[in-house]
Amino acid sequence: MPDDRPMPPPAPADWQPELEDLAHRKALAREMGGPERVARQHAGGRLTVRERIEKMLDPGSFHEIGAIAGKAEYGADQRIAAFTPANCVFGRGLVDGRPVVIAGDDFTLRGGSADASIKGKPKMSEQMATRFRLPIIRLIEGSGGGGSVKTIETSGRANLPGGLSDGSSFELCVENMATVPVVALGLGSVAGLGAARLAASHYSVMVKEIAAVFVAGPPVVERLGEPRTKQELGGWEIQTGCGAVDHAVDTEDEAFAAARRFLSYLPGSVHDLPPRVRSWDDPDRRDEALLHAVPRDKKQAYHMRRIIGRVVDKDSFFEMGTRFGRPIITGLARLDGWPVALMAGDPLYGGGAWTADACQKIIRFVDLAETFHLPVVHLVDCPGFQVGLAAESSAVIRWGVRALSAICQTTIPWCSVIVRNVYGVGGLGHQPGGRVALRYAWPSASWGSLPLEGGVEAAYRAEIDAAPDPAVKMAEIDARLNALRSPFRSAESFWVEEIIDPRETRKLLCDFANLAAPLRTPGPARFGMRP
Repeated sequence: MPDDRPMPPPAPADWQPELEDLAHRKALAREMGGPERVARQHAGGRLTVRERIEKMLDPGSFHEIGAIAGKAEYGADQRIAAFTPANCVFGRGLVDGRPVVIAGDDFTLRGGSADASIKGKPKMSEQMATRFRLPIIRLIEGSGGGGSVKTIETSGRANLPGGLSDGSSFELCVENMATVPVVALGLGSVAGLGAARLAASHYSVMVKEIAAVFVAGPPVVERLGEPRTKQELGGWEIQTGCGAVDHAVDTEDEAFAAARRFLSYLPGSVHDLPPRVRSWDDPDRRDEALLHAVPRDKKQAYHMRRIIGRVVDKDSFFEMGTRFGRPIITGLARLDGWPVALMAGDPLYGGGAWTADACQKIIRFVDLAETFHLPVVHLVDCPGFQVGLAAESSAVIRWGVRALSAICQTTIPWCSVIVRNVYGVGGLGHQPGGRVALRYAWPSASWGSLPLEGGVEAAYRAEIDAAPDPAVKMAEIDARLNALRSPFRSAESFWVEEIIDPRETRKLLCDFANLAAPLRTPGPARFGMRP
Protein backbone atom coordinates (compact mmCIF):
# COMPACT_ATOMS: atom_id res chain seq x y z
CA MET A 1 0.00 0.00 0.00
CA PRO A 2 1.30 3.49 -0.79
CA ASP A 3 2.31 5.66 2.17
CA ASP A 4 0.10 8.78 1.97
CA ARG A 5 1.36 10.37 5.13
CA PRO A 6 2.74 13.94 4.68
CA MET A 7 6.49 14.38 4.55
CA PRO A 8 8.07 15.79 7.73
CA PRO A 9 9.41 19.36 7.44
CA PRO A 10 13.06 19.49 6.34
CA ALA A 11 15.62 19.76 9.10
CA PRO A 12 17.79 22.87 9.17
CA ALA A 13 20.91 22.50 7.02
CA ASP A 14 23.80 21.42 9.20
CA TRP A 15 26.21 23.74 7.37
CA GLN A 16 23.92 26.67 6.63
CA PRO A 17 26.05 29.24 8.51
CA GLU A 18 29.12 28.25 6.53
CA LEU A 19 27.21 28.39 3.25
CA GLU A 20 26.01 31.88 4.13
CA ASP A 21 29.58 32.89 4.95
CA LEU A 22 30.74 31.49 1.61
CA ALA A 23 28.04 33.40 -0.26
CA HIS A 24 29.00 36.59 1.61
CA ARG A 25 32.67 36.19 0.69
CA LYS A 26 31.82 35.56 -2.97
CA ALA A 27 29.67 38.69 -2.96
CA LEU A 28 32.57 40.70 -1.54
CA ALA A 29 34.89 39.32 -4.24
CA ARG A 30 32.44 40.33 -6.98
CA GLU A 31 32.69 43.92 -5.76
CA MET A 32 36.34 43.88 -6.94
CA GLY A 33 38.00 47.18 -5.99
CA GLY A 34 34.75 48.79 -4.92
CA PRO A 35 32.19 51.04 -6.65
CA GLU A 36 34.54 54.02 -7.05
CA ARG A 37 37.28 52.06 -8.77
CA VAL A 38 34.77 50.19 -10.93
CA ALA A 39 33.31 53.57 -11.96
CA ARG A 40 36.83 54.80 -12.76
CA GLN A 41 37.39 51.73 -14.93
CA HIS A 42 34.17 52.43 -16.86
CA ALA A 43 34.99 56.13 -17.14
CA GLY A 44 38.21 55.15 -18.90
CA GLY A 45 36.17 53.26 -21.51
CA ARG A 46 37.18 49.86 -20.14
CA LEU A 47 35.15 46.91 -18.92
CA THR A 48 35.88 45.21 -15.62
CA VAL A 49 37.53 41.82 -15.62
CA ARG A 50 34.27 40.07 -14.75
CA GLU A 51 32.40 41.85 -17.54
CA ARG A 52 35.15 40.83 -19.94
CA ILE A 53 34.95 37.19 -18.95
CA GLU A 54 31.18 37.14 -19.43
CA LYS A 55 31.53 38.66 -22.90
CA MET A 56 34.41 36.39 -23.95
CA LEU A 57 32.76 33.12 -22.94
CA ASP A 58 29.52 31.45 -23.96
CA PRO A 59 26.71 32.85 -21.76
CA GLY A 60 26.53 31.26 -18.33
CA SER A 61 29.47 28.93 -18.89
CA PHE A 62 32.02 30.49 -16.53
CA HIS A 63 33.08 28.29 -13.62
CA GLU A 64 35.27 30.40 -11.35
CA ILE A 65 38.14 28.92 -9.38
CA GLY A 66 39.55 30.56 -6.25
CA ALA A 67 36.70 33.06 -6.07
CA ILE A 68 37.32 33.88 -2.41
CA ALA A 69 41.12 34.04 -2.57
CA GLY A 70 42.38 37.37 -1.28
CA LYS A 71 43.36 39.25 1.86
CA ALA A 72 40.81 39.36 4.67
CA GLU A 73 40.61 41.33 7.90
CA TYR A 74 38.81 39.90 10.93
CA GLY A 75 37.06 41.54 13.87
CA ALA A 76 37.30 40.62 17.54
CA ASP A 77 34.55 38.06 16.98
CA GLN A 78 36.73 36.43 14.29
CA ARG A 79 34.16 37.24 11.66
CA ILE A 80 35.30 38.76 8.38
CA ALA A 81 35.32 42.57 8.59
CA ALA A 82 36.91 43.52 5.26
CA PHE A 83 38.07 41.65 2.19
CA THR A 84 40.34 42.53 -0.73
CA PRO A 85 40.03 39.88 -3.44
CA ALA A 86 43.02 38.75 -5.48
CA ASN A 87 43.53 40.78 -8.63
CA CYS A 88 43.40 37.71 -10.86
CA VAL A 89 40.05 36.15 -11.77
CA PHE A 90 40.25 32.77 -13.49
CA GLY A 91 38.35 29.61 -14.22
CA ARG A 92 36.97 27.43 -16.97
CA GLY A 93 34.31 28.16 -19.54
CA LEU A 94 33.19 27.51 -23.09
CA VAL A 95 33.97 29.29 -26.34
CA ASP A 96 31.57 28.17 -29.07
CA GLY A 97 30.86 25.09 -26.98
CA ARG A 98 34.53 24.13 -26.57
CA PRO A 99 36.20 24.24 -23.11
CA VAL A 100 38.90 26.81 -22.36
CA VAL A 101 40.75 28.25 -19.39
CA ILE A 102 40.42 32.00 -18.94
CA ALA A 103 42.35 34.32 -16.62
CA GLY A 104 41.97 38.07 -16.29
CA ASP A 105 43.71 40.89 -14.44
CA ASP A 106 41.54 43.07 -12.18
CA PHE A 107 42.85 46.60 -12.69
CA THR A 108 40.53 47.95 -9.99
CA LEU A 109 42.83 46.29 -7.43
CA ARG A 110 46.26 47.96 -7.27
CA GLY A 111 46.40 48.25 -11.06
CA GLY A 112 46.93 44.52 -11.48
CA SER A 113 50.32 44.63 -9.75
CA ALA A 114 52.00 42.19 -7.40
CA ASP A 115 50.86 44.04 -4.29
CA ALA A 116 47.33 42.70 -4.68
CA SER A 117 48.16 39.35 -6.23
CA ILE A 118 47.80 35.80 -5.05
CA LYS A 119 50.56 34.11 -7.04
CA GLY A 120 48.83 30.75 -7.07
CA LYS A 121 45.92 31.95 -9.20
CA PRO A 122 47.69 32.90 -12.45
CA LYS A 123 50.04 29.98 -11.93
CA MET A 124 47.19 27.50 -11.59
CA SER A 125 45.47 28.88 -14.69
CA GLU A 126 48.58 28.03 -16.73
CA GLN A 127 48.93 24.64 -15.03
CA MET A 128 45.28 23.80 -15.67
CA ALA A 129 45.62 24.62 -19.35
CA THR A 130 48.56 22.24 -19.68
CA ARG A 131 47.20 19.43 -17.49
CA PHE A 132 43.73 19.33 -19.03
CA ARG A 133 44.90 20.24 -22.55
CA LEU A 134 42.73 23.32 -22.83
CA PRO A 135 43.34 26.57 -24.73
CA ILE A 136 44.04 29.52 -22.44
CA ILE A 137 42.80 33.07 -22.87
CA ARG A 138 44.62 35.82 -20.97
CA LEU A 139 42.82 39.13 -20.39
CA ILE A 140 45.72 41.40 -19.52
CA GLU A 141 45.69 44.86 -17.97
CA GLY A 142 48.43 46.28 -15.78
CA SER A 143 51.63 44.46 -14.95
CA GLY A 144 49.86 41.12 -15.03
CA GLY A 145 50.87 40.10 -11.52
CA GLY A 146 54.32 41.53 -12.02
CA GLY A 147 56.25 43.85 -9.79
CA SER A 148 55.60 47.28 -8.39
CA VAL A 149 57.96 49.68 -6.69
CA LYS A 150 55.73 49.47 -3.62
CA THR A 151 56.29 45.71 -3.50
CA ILE A 152 59.55 46.32 -1.64
CA GLU A 153 57.71 48.06 1.19
CA THR A 154 54.77 45.69 1.34
CA SER A 155 56.97 42.58 1.35
CA GLY A 156 59.94 44.01 3.21
CA ARG A 157 62.40 42.70 0.61
CA ALA A 158 63.30 42.92 -3.08
CA ASN A 159 62.33 40.11 -5.42
CA LEU A 160 65.05 38.26 -7.33
CA PRO A 161 63.53 37.43 -10.74
CA GLY A 162 63.64 33.81 -11.78
CA GLY A 163 64.49 30.60 -9.98
CA LEU A 164 62.35 28.28 -7.88
CA SER A 165 61.27 31.07 -5.53
CA ASP A 166 60.05 33.34 -8.31
CA GLY A 167 56.26 33.54 -8.43
CA SER A 168 56.00 34.64 -12.06
CA SER A 169 55.90 31.03 -13.33
CA PHE A 170 56.94 32.20 -16.77
CA GLU A 171 58.20 28.71 -17.54
CA LEU A 172 54.55 27.64 -17.64
CA CYS A 173 53.86 30.24 -20.32
CA VAL A 174 56.74 28.74 -22.30
CA GLU A 175 55.39 25.21 -21.86
CA ASN A 176 51.91 26.22 -22.95
CA MET A 177 53.25 27.71 -26.19
CA ALA A 178 54.20 24.17 -27.20
CA THR A 179 51.06 22.50 -25.86
CA VAL A 180 47.81 24.48 -26.17
CA PRO A 181 46.53 27.49 -28.11
CA VAL A 182 47.29 30.69 -26.20
CA VAL A 183 45.39 33.92 -26.84
CA ALA A 184 46.30 37.17 -25.08
CA LEU A 185 44.26 40.37 -25.15
CA GLY A 186 45.80 43.70 -24.15
CA LEU A 187 42.94 45.65 -22.62
CA GLY A 188 44.61 48.63 -20.97
CA SER A 189 48.08 49.73 -19.98
CA VAL A 190 50.21 46.57 -20.03
CA ALA A 191 53.76 46.64 -18.68
CA GLY A 192 56.55 44.38 -17.47
CA LEU A 193 55.46 40.80 -16.87
CA GLY A 194 52.02 41.61 -18.29
CA ALA A 195 53.66 42.64 -21.57
CA ALA A 196 55.71 39.43 -21.55
CA ARG A 197 52.56 37.35 -21.04
CA LEU A 198 50.91 39.21 -23.90
CA ALA A 199 53.80 38.48 -26.25
CA ALA A 200 54.10 34.83 -25.08
CA SER A 201 51.04 33.81 -27.07
CA HIS A 202 50.07 32.40 -30.43
CA TYR A 203 47.73 35.31 -31.09
CA SER A 204 47.65 38.71 -29.40
CA VAL A 205 45.26 41.64 -29.76
CA MET A 206 45.28 45.24 -28.49
CA VAL A 207 42.30 47.58 -28.23
CA LYS A 208 43.47 50.74 -29.97
CA GLU A 209 42.32 53.61 -27.82
CA ILE A 210 42.60 51.98 -24.40
CA ALA A 211 45.65 49.72 -24.65
CA ALA A 212 49.36 50.45 -24.55
CA VAL A 213 52.11 47.86 -24.16
CA PHE A 214 55.65 48.44 -22.95
CA VAL A 215 58.48 46.91 -20.99
CA ALA A 216 58.39 49.97 -18.72
CA GLY A 217 55.92 52.84 -18.85
CA PRO A 218 56.39 56.56 -19.49
CA PRO A 219 57.45 57.52 -15.92
CA VAL A 220 60.39 55.12 -16.11
CA VAL A 221 61.60 56.07 -19.59
CA GLU A 222 61.20 59.77 -18.83
CA ARG A 223 63.76 59.39 -16.04
CA LEU A 224 66.09 58.04 -18.73
CA GLY A 225 65.65 61.23 -20.72
CA GLU A 226 62.90 60.11 -23.10
CA PRO A 227 59.55 61.75 -22.32
CA ARG A 228 56.76 59.88 -24.10
CA THR A 229 53.02 59.47 -23.81
CA LYS A 230 51.63 55.97 -23.44
CA GLN A 231 50.58 55.84 -27.09
CA GLU A 232 53.89 57.24 -28.32
CA LEU A 233 55.78 54.64 -26.34
CA GLY A 234 53.65 51.54 -26.74
CA GLY A 235 50.49 52.31 -28.69
CA TRP A 236 48.94 49.90 -31.14
CA GLU A 237 50.71 51.35 -34.20
CA ILE A 238 54.08 50.84 -32.53
CA GLN A 239 53.45 47.31 -31.31
CA THR A 240 51.68 45.90 -34.38
CA GLY A 241 54.19 47.59 -36.68
CA CYS A 242 57.16 45.92 -34.98
CA GLY A 243 55.44 42.54 -34.64
CA ALA A 244 55.25 42.46 -30.84
CA VAL A 245 51.43 42.26 -31.09
CA ASP A 246 49.52 40.58 -33.90
CA HIS A 247 46.40 42.67 -34.25
CA ALA A 248 44.61 45.82 -33.07
CA VAL A 249 40.87 46.48 -32.95
CA ASP A 250 38.63 49.39 -32.04
CA THR A 251 36.59 47.84 -29.22
CA GLU A 252 36.82 45.14 -26.58
CA ASP A 253 33.92 43.31 -28.22
CA GLU A 254 35.96 43.11 -31.44
CA ALA A 255 38.89 41.72 -29.46
CA PHE A 256 36.69 38.96 -28.02
CA ALA A 257 35.34 38.16 -31.49
CA ALA A 258 38.87 37.94 -32.92
CA ALA A 259 39.92 35.57 -30.14
CA ARG A 260 36.90 33.37 -30.77
CA ARG A 261 37.59 33.20 -34.47
CA PHE A 262 41.28 32.41 -34.04
CA LEU A 263 40.49 29.51 -31.71
CA SER A 264 37.95 28.11 -34.17
CA TYR A 265 40.77 27.06 -36.53
CA LEU A 266 42.84 25.27 -33.88
CA PRO A 267 42.57 22.07 -31.86
CA GLY A 268 42.18 22.13 -28.08
CA SER A 269 45.82 21.06 -27.76
CA VAL A 270 48.62 19.44 -29.72
CA HIS A 271 47.11 16.09 -28.73
CA ASP A 272 44.05 16.80 -30.91
CA LEU A 273 43.52 17.73 -34.55
CA PRO A 274 42.03 20.98 -35.88
CA PRO A 275 38.28 20.65 -36.42
CA ARG A 276 36.67 20.62 -39.84
CA VAL A 277 33.86 23.14 -40.37
CA ARG A 278 31.94 22.51 -43.60
CA SER A 279 30.47 25.41 -45.51
CA TRP A 280 28.25 25.72 -48.53
CA ASP A 281 31.16 26.78 -50.72
CA ASP A 282 31.63 24.39 -53.65
CA PRO A 283 35.19 22.93 -53.65
CA ASP A 284 34.98 22.84 -57.46
CA ARG A 285 34.13 26.53 -57.74
CA ARG A 286 35.95 28.29 -60.59
CA ASP A 287 36.52 32.03 -60.48
CA GLU A 288 37.00 33.70 -63.85
CA ALA A 289 38.65 36.71 -62.21
CA LEU A 290 41.73 34.59 -61.52
CA LEU A 291 42.56 34.69 -65.24
CA HIS A 292 43.19 38.43 -64.94
CA ALA A 293 44.66 38.53 -61.41
CA VAL A 294 48.31 38.73 -62.46
CA PRO A 295 49.28 41.34 -65.09
CA ARG A 296 51.62 40.46 -67.94
CA ASP A 297 53.83 43.41 -67.12
CA LYS A 298 56.22 41.99 -64.51
CA LYS A 299 56.82 45.46 -63.10
CA GLN A 300 53.14 45.88 -62.28
CA ALA A 301 52.00 44.81 -58.82
CA TYR A 302 48.67 43.14 -58.07
CA HIS A 303 46.49 42.34 -55.05
CA MET A 304 47.37 38.92 -53.64
CA ARG A 305 44.61 39.16 -51.02
CA ARG A 306 42.03 39.14 -53.81
CA ILE A 307 43.49 35.86 -55.04
CA ILE A 308 43.40 34.41 -51.52
CA GLY A 309 39.73 35.35 -51.13
CA ARG A 310 38.87 33.60 -54.39
CA VAL A 311 40.56 30.26 -53.70
CA VAL A 312 39.78 29.56 -50.02
CA ASP A 313 36.32 28.88 -48.60
CA LYS A 314 34.33 32.09 -48.80
CA ASP A 315 35.03 34.55 -45.97
CA SER A 316 37.27 32.03 -44.21
CA PHE A 317 40.60 33.85 -44.42
CA PHE A 318 41.74 35.13 -41.01
CA GLU A 319 44.83 37.25 -41.47
CA MET A 320 47.47 37.53 -38.74
CA GLY A 321 50.22 40.11 -38.35
CA THR A 322 48.87 42.44 -41.02
CA ARG A 323 51.15 45.39 -40.24
CA PHE A 324 54.43 43.52 -39.72
CA GLY A 325 56.69 41.82 -42.27
CA ARG A 326 54.44 43.11 -45.02
CA PRO A 327 56.07 41.39 -48.03
CA ILE A 328 54.49 38.17 -46.71
CA ILE A 329 50.82 37.60 -45.89
CA THR A 330 50.00 35.02 -43.22
CA GLY A 331 46.73 33.74 -41.83
CA LEU A 332 44.39 30.83 -41.24
CA ALA A 333 41.77 29.70 -43.74
CA ARG A 334 39.56 26.76 -44.66
CA LEU A 335 39.54 24.59 -47.76
CA ASP A 336 36.50 22.36 -48.11
CA GLY A 337 36.05 22.96 -44.40
CA TRP A 338 39.56 21.90 -43.38
CA PRO A 339 41.64 24.52 -41.54
CA VAL A 340 44.99 25.35 -43.14
CA ALA A 341 47.83 27.78 -42.53
CA LEU A 342 48.13 30.04 -45.55
CA MET A 343 51.04 32.28 -46.48
CA ALA A 344 51.46 34.33 -49.64
CA GLY A 345 53.86 36.83 -51.15
CA ASP A 346 52.62 40.41 -51.39
CA PRO A 347 54.13 42.28 -54.38
CA LEU A 348 52.64 45.55 -53.11
CA TYR A 349 55.48 45.73 -50.57
CA GLY A 350 59.00 45.72 -51.99
CA GLY A 351 57.86 43.46 -54.79
CA GLY A 352 57.40 40.67 -52.27
CA ALA A 353 61.14 40.37 -51.51
CA TRP A 354 61.70 38.80 -48.10
CA THR A 355 62.95 41.32 -45.55
CA ALA A 356 64.35 40.45 -42.13
CA ASP A 357 60.93 41.29 -40.65
CA ALA A 358 59.15 39.09 -43.18
CA CYS A 359 61.49 36.21 -42.34
CA GLN A 360 60.76 36.57 -38.62
CA LYS A 361 57.06 36.49 -39.43
CA ILE A 362 57.47 33.34 -41.54
CA ILE A 363 59.41 31.54 -38.80
CA ARG A 364 56.75 32.18 -36.20
CA PHE A 365 53.94 31.27 -38.58
CA VAL A 366 55.29 27.95 -39.82
CA ASP A 367 56.13 27.04 -36.21
CA LEU A 368 52.46 27.68 -35.35
CA ALA A 369 51.39 25.41 -38.21
CA GLU A 370 53.81 22.67 -37.16
CA THR A 371 52.75 22.90 -33.52
CA PHE A 372 49.04 22.49 -34.21
CA HIS A 373 49.14 20.14 -37.24
CA LEU A 374 47.90 22.66 -39.81
CA PRO A 375 48.77 21.87 -43.44
CA VAL A 376 50.46 24.80 -45.19
CA VAL A 377 49.33 26.43 -48.43
CA HIS A 378 51.86 28.84 -49.94
CA LEU A 379 50.81 31.17 -52.76
CA VAL A 380 54.26 32.03 -53.99
CA ASP A 381 55.57 35.34 -55.25
CA CYS A 382 59.12 35.78 -53.94
CA PRO A 383 61.79 37.54 -56.04
CA GLY A 384 64.30 36.56 -53.35
CA PHE A 385 65.68 38.26 -50.27
CA GLN A 386 65.64 42.03 -50.04
CA VAL A 387 68.89 43.57 -51.30
CA GLY A 388 70.71 46.80 -50.49
CA LEU A 389 72.28 48.44 -47.46
CA ALA A 390 69.07 48.42 -45.41
CA ALA A 391 68.75 44.68 -45.98
CA GLU A 392 72.35 43.91 -45.10
CA SER A 393 72.16 46.12 -42.01
CA SER A 394 69.14 44.14 -40.77
CA ALA A 395 70.99 40.78 -41.10
CA VAL A 396 68.54 39.66 -43.77
CA ILE A 397 70.72 36.69 -44.68
CA ARG A 398 70.74 35.45 -41.09
CA TRP A 399 66.96 35.83 -40.73
CA GLY A 400 66.47 34.44 -44.21
CA VAL A 401 68.44 31.29 -43.44
CA ARG A 402 66.46 30.87 -40.23
CA ALA A 403 63.21 31.13 -42.22
CA LEU A 404 64.44 28.55 -44.75
CA SER A 405 65.46 26.28 -41.88
CA ALA A 406 62.06 26.63 -40.21
CA ILE A 407 60.33 25.69 -43.47
CA CYS A 408 62.61 22.69 -44.04
CA GLN A 409 62.08 21.48 -40.46
CA THR A 410 58.32 21.21 -40.91
CA THR A 411 56.77 17.77 -41.21
CA ILE A 412 53.22 18.86 -41.99
CA PRO A 413 51.77 18.49 -45.52
CA TRP A 414 52.67 21.40 -47.78
CA CYS A 415 51.25 22.70 -51.06
CA SER A 416 52.74 25.55 -53.09
CA VAL A 417 51.16 27.45 -55.96
CA ILE A 418 53.71 29.53 -57.84
CA VAL A 419 51.75 32.61 -58.84
CA ARG A 420 54.65 34.69 -60.15
CA ASN A 421 58.27 34.86 -58.92
CA VAL A 422 60.61 32.30 -57.37
CA TYR A 423 64.19 33.57 -57.45
CA GLY A 424 67.46 33.27 -55.64
CA VAL A 425 68.20 31.83 -52.23
CA GLY A 426 64.91 33.24 -50.93
CA GLY A 427 63.09 31.22 -53.57
CA LEU A 428 64.22 28.04 -51.80
CA GLY A 429 61.54 28.80 -49.23
CA HIS A 430 58.62 28.25 -51.55
CA GLN A 431 58.40 24.70 -50.17
CA PRO A 432 60.35 22.44 -47.79
CA GLY A 433 63.28 20.72 -49.45
CA GLY A 434 64.02 17.02 -49.33
CA ARG A 435 60.47 15.71 -49.11
CA VAL A 436 57.45 15.44 -51.36
CA ALA A 437 55.17 18.47 -51.37
CA LEU A 438 52.50 19.31 -53.90
CA ARG A 439 53.50 22.11 -56.24
CA TYR A 440 51.59 23.86 -58.99
CA ALA A 441 52.51 26.81 -61.21
CA TRP A 442 50.37 29.37 -62.97
CA PRO A 443 51.31 30.37 -66.56
CA SER A 444 52.43 33.69 -65.03
CA ALA A 445 55.12 31.90 -63.01
CA SER A 446 58.78 32.82 -63.42
CA TRP A 447 61.87 31.46 -61.70
CA GLY A 448 65.62 31.25 -61.77
CA SER A 449 68.83 31.82 -59.87
CA LEU A 450 68.22 35.56 -60.08
CA PRO A 451 65.73 37.81 -61.89
CA LEU A 452 66.70 38.70 -65.46
CA GLU A 453 65.77 42.30 -64.84
CA GLY A 454 68.92 44.05 -63.72
CA GLY A 455 71.11 41.00 -64.39
CA VAL A 456 71.17 40.99 -68.18
CA GLU A 457 73.15 44.19 -68.47
CA ALA A 458 75.85 42.90 -66.11
CA ALA A 459 76.09 39.40 -67.61
CA TYR A 460 76.19 40.56 -71.24
CA ARG A 461 78.07 43.85 -70.80
CA ALA A 462 80.75 43.17 -73.38
CA GLU A 463 78.28 41.99 -76.03
CA ILE A 464 75.98 44.97 -75.45
CA ASP A 465 78.82 47.50 -75.56
CA ALA A 466 80.17 46.05 -78.81
CA ALA A 467 76.79 46.24 -80.60
CA PRO A 468 76.08 49.09 -83.07
CA ASP A 469 72.87 49.81 -81.14
CA PRO A 470 73.22 48.68 -77.47
CA ALA A 471 69.49 49.19 -76.78
CA VAL A 472 68.47 46.94 -79.66
CA LYS A 473 70.99 44.30 -78.61
CA MET A 474 69.73 44.35 -75.04
CA ALA A 475 66.12 43.96 -76.20
CA GLU A 476 67.21 41.04 -78.37
CA ILE A 477 68.92 39.32 -75.42
CA ASP A 478 65.89 39.98 -73.20
CA ALA A 479 63.55 38.35 -75.72
CA ARG A 480 65.82 35.33 -76.11
CA LEU A 481 66.15 34.76 -72.38
CA ASN A 482 62.46 35.36 -71.69
CA ALA A 483 61.59 32.57 -74.11
CA LEU A 484 63.95 30.24 -72.26
CA ARG A 485 62.52 31.01 -68.84
CA SER A 486 58.99 29.99 -69.85
CA PRO A 487 57.54 27.66 -67.20
CA PHE A 488 56.77 25.19 -69.99
CA ARG A 489 60.51 24.73 -70.62
CA SER A 490 60.97 23.80 -66.96
CA ALA A 491 58.01 21.42 -67.10
CA GLU A 492 59.67 19.53 -69.96
CA SER A 493 62.48 18.56 -67.59
CA PHE A 494 60.09 17.97 -64.66
CA TRP A 495 61.52 20.93 -62.73
CA VAL A 496 57.90 21.84 -62.05
CA GLU A 497 55.28 19.11 -61.76
CA GLU A 498 52.10 20.81 -63.00
CA ILE A 499 51.24 24.04 -64.75
CA ILE A 500 47.58 24.78 -64.19
CA ASP A 501 44.77 27.02 -65.29
CA PRO A 502 44.43 29.56 -62.43
CA ARG A 503 40.70 28.81 -62.32
CA GLU A 504 41.55 25.24 -61.21
CA THR A 505 43.42 26.47 -58.14
CA ARG A 506 40.60 26.19 -55.62
CA LYS A 507 39.70 22.65 -56.67
CA LEU A 508 43.31 21.51 -56.41
CA LEU A 509 43.80 23.18 -53.03
CA CYS A 510 40.64 21.53 -51.70
CA ASP A 511 41.95 18.22 -53.02
CA PHE A 512 45.18 18.89 -51.13
CA ALA A 513 43.31 19.64 -47.91
CA ASN A 514 41.44 16.35 -48.18
CA LEU A 515 44.63 14.43 -49.00
CA ALA A 516 46.40 16.04 -46.05
CA ALA A 517 43.65 15.38 -43.51
CA PRO A 518 44.51 11.72 -42.73
CA LEU A 519 48.25 12.51 -42.68
CA ARG A 520 48.01 14.82 -39.67
CA THR A 521 49.32 13.11 -36.55
CA PRO A 522 48.34 14.46 -33.13
CA GLY A 523 51.04 14.91 -30.51
CA PRO A 524 53.81 17.32 -29.58
CA ALA A 525 55.99 18.79 -32.31
CA ARG A 526 59.69 17.91 -32.43
CA PHE A 527 60.49 21.28 -30.90
CA GLY A 528 58.53 23.70 -28.73
CA MET A 529 57.28 26.90 -30.30
CA ARG A 530 58.80 30.16 -29.13
CA PRO A 531 56.97 33.50 -29.29
